Amino acid sequence: MAISPVTTPAITEKQSQADTAKVQPTSAAEKQKQTLNASIVSTSIEVSLSSGNKPLAVLLQSTIEHLNEVLEPEFGPNAIQKAYDEGLDVSPEATAQRIVDLSTGFFEAYKAQHPGEDEAVLLERFMEIIGGGIDKGFEEARDILDGLQVLEGDIAANIDKTYELVQQGLQEFFDRMLETIQGTEEQAEAEELE
Repeated sequence: MAISPVTTPAITEKQSQADTAKVQPTSAAEKQKQTLNASIVSTSIEVSLSSGNKPLAVLLQSTIEHLNEVLEPEFGPNAIQKAYDEGLDVSPEATAQRIVDLSTGFFEAYKAQHPGEDEAVLLERFMEIIGGGIDKGFEEARDILDGLQVLEGDIAANIDKTYELVQQGLQEFFDRMLETIQGTEEQAEAEELE
């Protein structure tokens, strides 16, 4: 089912300037976020949503934005956005895998920025950071799609499936890394006893 593009009533130049003055961002980061949000909404409104997976592109973009925010203090601006390419497969499985891969791919760099700290503690802290960014991204994407009145049926189910797959992927990463960390610690202890 195709949804017609949304049309809005004409806005006078004076009204537009008044509205713009009310919402002027105070920092470069806020300007960037506002521009990205406007772009996401504009693209979502203009694009025909005849394909049930188009909203997952919005979900991916929103999640990437929030991951960029939480990773910026450690890795600089747009850490994940720089890794994002246009024209990607936006099925729930591919979107979830990309979110997991892009976010967990920074763990080694995160560890390197915290030398000498307990790796298991670092892993937990890292998972909290990226988990918060991912949750915020999903929440914002749902809000955007709900505002466009398209968060229902297959679209809602695909987002839920994507979120479930992301959580599963994050848990698998955590379990695998914790096992590696514990194995390394056990090996170090055994070598000390020799």
